[in-house]
Amino acid sequence: MSENAQAPAEGAQKAPATFRTILGEKVGMTQVYGRRDNRLFGVTVVKAGPCPVVRVKTAAGPDGYNAVLIGYGRRDEKRLSKPELGQFKKAGLAPVRFTREIRVPDTAGLAAGQSVQLDGLFKVGDYVDVQGTTKGHGFAGVMKRHGFRGLPASHGASDKKRSPGSLASRRSLGRVLPGQRMAGHMGHETNTSLKLEIIKVDPRENLLFLAGAVPCPRGGLVTISETVKAKKRYVEPAKSAVKKDKMGNIIVAKKPTKAAPK
Repeated sequence: MSENAQAPAEGAQKAPATFRTILGEKVGMTQVYGRRDNRLFGVTVVKAGPCPVVRVKTAAGPDGYNAVLIGYGRRDEKRLSKPELGQFKKAGLAPVRFTREIRVPDTAGLAAGQSVQLDGLFKVGDYVDVQGTTKGHGFAGVMKRHGFRGLPASHGASDKKRSPGSLASRRSLGRVLPGQRMAGHMGHETNTSLKLEIIKVDPRENLLFLAGAVPCPRGGLVTISETVKAKKRYVEPAKSAVKKDKMGNIIVAKKPTKAAPK
């Protein structure tokens, strides 16, 4: 088990099934067979939960909005400030490494001290949205960061082959417009992959196998929630009784001919 993983508190009550968001860490990528046709999928393995509910905010309270603060991992008390440590002691929980606030339309049934667990939360075929922080690549030039082709490498263009070229064309403006593509910090941005299909669920090891890639390096924190798209789960297409050849033409079955009388 990873050092960031956290076992559920003894006697912790499960959060209601209406709350469909969980935190986890990316383990890596592999290939598994899924669906009825035993198709081979490239999947991302995520170790999800359990996540303790640290705090519940309500619109009627001092916060003025409905939200749930959930955590993941472990952290030493000496690394926390007194205000941070106070909210964990108030909820009766051990300090966690990561916390994320999730907006919810209603907080009915949610309370501090509960645990969000993978078992029963998602099923095979469900679509989820996964949010994470992309890999950081440090300071990068315009060719690597934005795909610029650079300037000509001939006619005495010394040390200008990878330069961005002109930054502005308005003499009267006298400044570079916001949004101009330039060299700078590449990566390390919050990104969300929408509608990833769950190929396999292992509740014993708290593992989720998601079809496709997740915007996060190995060991990074991800937030997994029910997709915002209208279609919430994969539905097997109905098989048609009409047979077609390789060109797409319908194959018409020949009727059996009657035997000629002897």
